[in-house]
Amino acid sequence: MSTVLAKPYYVKTASEASDSGSTKSGLVTDSTLEVPTLGAPVSDQKATFWRRPKHELDSIATQPSVFDDPATLEKYRPPPEWENAHRFDPTVRWTWREEYRIIRKIDWLIMVWACVMFFSLDLDRSNISQANTDNFLGDLGLSTDDFNLGNTLFKLCFLIAELPSQLISKRVGPDVWIPSQMVLWSFVSLGQFWLKGRASFLATRCLLGFMQGGFIPDVILYLSYFYTKTELPLRLAWFWVSNYLAEIVGAFIATGLLKLRGVGGKAGWRYLFLIEGALTLAIGIASFFMMPPSPTQTKAWFRPKGWFTEREELIMVNRVLRDDPSKSNMHNREGLTFRMIWDILKDWRMWPIYAMGIVFMVPVTPPQTYLTLSLRNLGYTTTQANLLSIPSKVLGMLLLLVWCYISEIIDSRIITLVSLQFYALPLLIALYTFTSETSPWVYFAVVTLITGFPYVHPVQVAWASTNSAGVGTRTVSASIYNMFVQAGGIISANIYRDDDKPLYKRGNRVLIGICVMNMFLYLFIYIFYKGLNKRRDRIWNSWSAKEQHEYLENTKDKGNARMNFRFAY
Repeated sequence: MSTVLAKPYYVKTASEASDSGSTKSGLVTDSTLEVPTLGAPVSDQKATFWRRPKHELDSIATQPSVFDDPATLEKYRPPPEWENAHRFDPTVRWTWREEYRIIRKIDWLIMVWACVMFFSLDLDRSNISQANTDNFLGDLGLSTDDFNLGNTLFKLCFLIAELPSQLISKRVGPDVWIPSQMVLWSFVSLGQFWLKGRASFLATRCLLGFMQGGFIPDVILYLSYFYTKTELPLRLAWFWVSNYLAEIVGAFIATGLLKLRGVGGKAGWRYLFLIEGALTLAIGIASFFMMPPSPTQTKAWFRPKGWFTEREELIMVNRVLRDDPSKSNMHNREGLTFRMIWDILKDWRMWPIYAMGIVFMVPVTPPQTYLTLSLRNLGYTTTQANLLSIPSKVLGMLLLLVWCYISEIIDSRIITLVSLQFYALPLLIALYTFTSETSPWVYFAVVTLITGFPYVHPVQVAWASTNSAGVGTRTVSASIYNMFVQAGGIISANIYRDDDKPLYKRGNRVLIGICVMNMFLYLFIYIFYKGLNKRRDRIWNSWSAKEQHEYLENTKDKGNARMNFRFAY
C-alpha cells in the first residue's frame, strides 16, 4: 500500500495578476510552510537479502509525506481527540541513529512481550496434539471423528468470536482486552485437567475457541501503533517464530510431563493441561502491566517515568504517521458503529484476500494436525512421536523467516505466497503414492518436509493490513480475514476421516486438488490488484495539479477507495 503524493499546485498571486507580463506563480495556501530538510526516500534505495540499505547514522531519517505539502497538511492532520495528537509535529526531524535506537527499544519493550503472549496462546492451543500421544482419545473414549469435531468446534467458535473480540478491543483498548482474554482462556485450559468424556471435551474446545478468538488480530492492531508498514511484516515473522518455539518447547515439556501418568491415579496429559494453563494465567496477569495503551501513554503508577522520553515520543508518533497518515483516524478507545462495519464489509477490493484466507493453508494443515497421531499409528512410542515432531518445527521456523525476508526484498506478496503451493504439491503427490509397505522413516521424512512448510501466513496477514487503510478498516478487515482463515481450518479438520486412515488416500487427493486451485487463485489476485493500480495511475496522472488537489479536498472516498491509494500485491 502507498499513498501517492499530489503534484505541487501553483497559481498566480494577486500581485502577479495585476502584472500581465509576469509569469511567476505562488502556492495555493493561506500561509507559507517552511519545510525543514527531509531525508532521502527509502523507497529509492534497494535492500539486499543480508542487509538493509546503509544510511549515514547522523543524516536525516525523516521521510517525505503528505504533511510536507501545505495543501494536504490540514487534510491529514490528526484530530485533537487522537491520543497521540499532542506529539504530532510536521516540522520535527530526526536522524537514523535516533530511529534505529528507538526501533530497538520498541522491539525489546513491545515486540518481545507480544511474542511471549503468543507463545502462551500456542502452548494452550497445540498441547492437544501432544496429549494425543498419551492415549488421550482412548482415555476419554473418543474416536478420530470426535477429535475432528472438537477441532471443528474450536475453529468455529474461534471464528465467531473474531469480530466481537475486535470490537471490544477497539472500545476498551487492546492493552486491556488482550490480557483479559488470556486470563479467561487460561482457566479453561487448566480446567481440562478434569475432563470426563466426549461432552466435556467438546465443551472446552468451544470455550477455548470463544476465549482465544480475536487475539491475533488484536495484537497485530496493537503492534501497528508502534511500527511502520515496512517494519511490521518482519516483526510478524518473528511473532510467528514464537508459535514454532511454543511447539518445540511444548514437545519437550510434554515429553517430561506425560511421564507423570499414574501419579495420583491421573493420566499424564491431565498434568500437561494443568501446568501449561497455569503458565498462561501468570503471563496473562503480567500482561496488564506490560502493555501500554500507546507510544505516548507508557506512564503508570507502577512506572512513573514511563518507557520513552518526550523526544522519543515525538519521533515514534511522527514516523508512524508519515508512513501511514490514516493511523490517526480513530482514538485507541473509540468503538466502531454498525454503519462503519457495514461499509467495511462491502469493500469488494479486500474480498480476494479474504477468499484466499479460506484455502491457502488447507493443503498443509491436515498432515500437520495429524503428525503426532500418524507417528503413533506407525508404531512410534509416545516419547518418540513427540520428539520426532521437533525437526518439522525447526524447519518451519527457519523457512518462515527466509520467506518473510524474501517477501520484503523482492517486494512481492503474491510470489512469496504462491511459493507455498509449489513447495507442497510434489510432497503431497509423494505422500499420496505411499502404501502400507512404505518405510516409516520414509513417511516421517516426507511428512516432516510437508509440516515444515514455509509458513507464509504472516506475509498474508501483513498484506491484508497493508491494503486496509485506516485504523477502523484495519480492525474489522483483520477480523474478517482471520474468520476466513478459521473457516479454512474447519475445512482442513474434516479432510482426513476415520474411514480413510492410516494413509488417508482420499484426503490427500483432495489436498492435491486444492493446492493446484490455489495457484490459479493467486494468479487471479495478482491480475486483479495490478489492474486496479494501473487504472488509478492512468486516471490520477491524467489530472492536472489543480484537479488532484480539488479531489483530495472534496472527495468522499475513504481508505483504499481513494484515487491516490495503491494496493500492495
